[in-house]
Amino acid sequence: MKGLTQAQAAEKLAECGENVLAQANPPGPVRIFFGQFKDPMVLILLVATGISALLGEWTDAVTIIVIVLLNAVLGFVQEYRTEKTLEALRNMTAPTARVYRDGVLQEISASQLVPGDCIAVEAGDCVPADCLLTNANRIYANESVLTGEAEPVPKQSGSMHSDLTGLHRPYLLYAGTAITRGSGTATVTATGKSTQMGQISGMLSDIERAETPLQKRLGELGKVLSIICIGVCIAVFAAGVLRGEPVFDMLMTGISIAIAAIPEGLPATVTIALALAVSRMMKHKALVNRLHSVETLGCTSVICSDKTGTITENRMTVTQICTTDREFTVSGTALRREGAILENGGQIRPKEIPSLSKLLRCAVLCNNGEITAEEGSDSWTAVGDPTETALLAAGAKGGISAKTLSEYKRIAEEPFDSDTRCMTVIVRSDDETLACVKGAADVILKKCSHVLTEGGTKPLTAEIRQKILRQTEALSDRALRVLAFAEKRSVMALSDCEEGMVFLGITGMLDPPRAEAKDAIRTCAAASVRTVMITGDHKKTAAAIAKQAGLLRGGEVVTGDELDLMSDAQLDRRLSGISVFARVNPSHKLRLVRVFRRSGCIVTMTGDGVNDAPAIKEADVGVAMGKSGTDVAKQAADVILMDDNLATLVKAVEQGRCIYANIRKFVRYLLSCNIGEVLTMFLGILMGMPVVLLPVQLLLVNLATDGLPAIALGLEPPDKAIMKKPPRKPDESFFADGLLSKIVWRGILIGLCTLGSFSTALRFGADLPQARTAALLTLVVSQLIHVFECKSEQGTIFSVAYFNNWKLIVAVLISAGLMAATIWIPQAQMIFGTASLCGSILWQALAFSFAVPLISSIINRRK
Repeated sequence: MKGLTQAQAAEKLAECGENVLAQANPPGPVRIFFGQFKDPMVLILLVATGISALLGEWTDAVTIIVIVLLNAVLGFVQEYRTEKTLEALRNMTAPTARVYRDGVLQEISASQLVPGDCIAVEAGDCVPADCLLTNANRIYANESVLTGEAEPVPKQSGSMHSDLTGLHRPYLLYAGTAITRGSGTATVTATGKSTQMGQISGMLSDIERAETPLQKRLGELGKVLSIICIGVCIAVFAAGVLRGEPVFDMLMTGISIAIAAIPEGLPATVTIALALAVSRMMKHKALVNRLHSVETLGCTSVICSDKTGTITENRMTVTQICTTDREFTVSGTALRREGAILENGGQIRPKEIPSLSKLLRCAVLCNNGEITAEEGSDSWTAVGDPTETALLAAGAKGGISAKTLSEYKRIAEEPFDSDTRCMTVIVRSDDETLACVKGAADVILKKCSHVLTEGGTKPLTAEIRQKILRQTEALSDRALRVLAFAEKRSVMALSDCEEGMVFLGITGMLDPPRAEAKDAIRTCAAASVRTVMITGDHKKTAAAIAKQAGLLRGGEVVTGDELDLMSDAQLDRRLSGISVFARVNPSHKLRLVRVFRRSGCIVTMTGDGVNDAPAIKEADVGVAMGKSGTDVAKQAADVILMDDNLATLVKAVEQGRCIYANIRKFVRYLLSCNIGEVLTMFLGILMGMPVVLLPVQLLLVNLATDGLPAIALGLEPPDKAIMKKPPRKPDESFFADGLLSKIVWRGILIGLCTLGSFSTALRFGADLPQARTAALLTLVVSQLIHVFECKSEQGTIFSVAYFNNWKLIVAVLISAGLMAATIWIPQAQMIFGTASLCGSILWQALAFSFAVPLISSIINRRK
């Protein structure tokens, strides 16, 4: 084997570039940090900070800037943890490769490989580039990182005239896949960005994160509030100056109204509420990478789910065993130790049934896998080919294992080969020499002259042969992978196994659906969330799994080839009737996610392989599996299911719906309070009153007394019927179902009562600081009462459940304590411009506070 010369390799390296994946240019920490200041509300607050500082009001300036910086830091920390997908992809490529250069086999950095290089591969190697096999010695490759399928794929030699593009080519090895068996040589056909993995890398680079529905709505809200704020400030400033008020005083009044109009605590409250929801979800085994994806989960209308490892166990499992005369089922899944071999629903003793025990003996002896279990463990640990470990698990459930057959020593082996389609071993014990064979049923039948029955060994007649083939076909129609088994005694050499063998029976295996996945799909259906399977597996297998999981329900199964023949318009028309997409590649998955999104759906994409990563990142919410998922899928995902359980995803959807409902609750609370503050300030100025509340007092209300209860509202438990309602529409207004009218009405009541408290205090003989303090007390107490009304959009202060969220009660008590300290502690009085209240002024301030919910409840009852 000669390969390229060093000079040829250097020339091609200069032409094609290094064998590395696409490099992303993520924003640096500085850019991410300053990006937090783009919000219009934040910009207005920064302008207010600058004006306050220029006018010498340093207390106000410092207070505002501290809040703005706190919110920026929270956003920076979350964003900085994302955008690592391409780095993970680069780490997956092989660091070194064995290549022929100048006729000498040498080990070089995989980044130096070029098209035309000749490389050597063997079991255990990670393939360094896309290659054409020129010499294949029983090679099997695990391509699950690209196709999502756990079963190793047999490979064969090809020629340069073969089709060298696309997946599922038996003569091609793909970069990032692993050689599980055999050895050979191959010619590099594509490197770096030109490989299949490189193309996935390119797709990830092209995908930009879109704003979530909540981010869009809050952004629109911020713009509206900012426009209103600027308009009111200009109007008040102009009116005051024209009326002859000092310019300095009107500037401070304008700043006061800006502070009153803008809910400074809203961005931080949303961030904190989402972060607390993330913490709750982590307890349920769901790790969130991107904060706003928590809320987006709640309006998911379509879940595009990968099959392998998501809906299924990602482990082959023997489910059926057929001897000539009897049929058995195997309970339990994958490598879980519970389970048994059953006949007609009843448990049996396999060792007492010769035909079954000999089939299991053959399956265990003709096997290179290994399963072990620690004492007390409920599952086995598997090493080796998934098909072989599945056979070992079935044998163990029947009481037959490598340990119970330890007297048999292997003396010869012919490994499984894609050409022969069978595996043969010869074992010897003290009593006998035995040949065991497993493989495709048609291949094994050709080697057999007899068959084992309940009555002993009998000749394999044409009638029995047809019966076995019908059994095989029946299992295949159920998407089971069928293996046949045979044995022969007194064998001296492998050549003796080509004829005269005794047929023992067949097994049927599949990668079964998770039991919890079935429940999750049913729950999603009840919540009007559609689940669609998107897999690289064969059409028949995908359909069978979908039917077992409860996904098919009369829907169509469409393959990737059929998908290629459809235009986008045709696909749009048929989309609602398709439940399963089979034999698809990464670009198909990406197209499907985009089609669903174009149709107005909020899409959640689940998966675990590299092949899922582009679609995961494109989806509104990308979900990766924590145990079986690749680093690439995890880094592309918004949410990682740490237990690989679809049921966890359903809990996450419930939390998403809950957090959106809670955000509506505290936005209602904060905006009602802010409207009340703006109305108080605006009407006071129009009526020629002194400034009702100082800027520092408004900041105290917005950040201290409003902030804690708002955060506690974000911790409200989910409604019991929340998963029995359809998801909200993506274009549904944030203020749907009359929320805006509730907010405005309550804001008007709060403003009028606060203004009434201020003017009444002045009439009762209070000085200006006392009147301001009375107004401040009315404002804060009426807001703290209102927070309990915000627990329900239908109920009133007299019907809400007060004690299902103890954190809210604690938050209200703390806020009330802060208010009391501000009024009655001398040091706080100096900072906030307050004065002690007592007697009639105190009682009238409290009376105005309780008048607000009382009036609101009376009016709501009349509606």
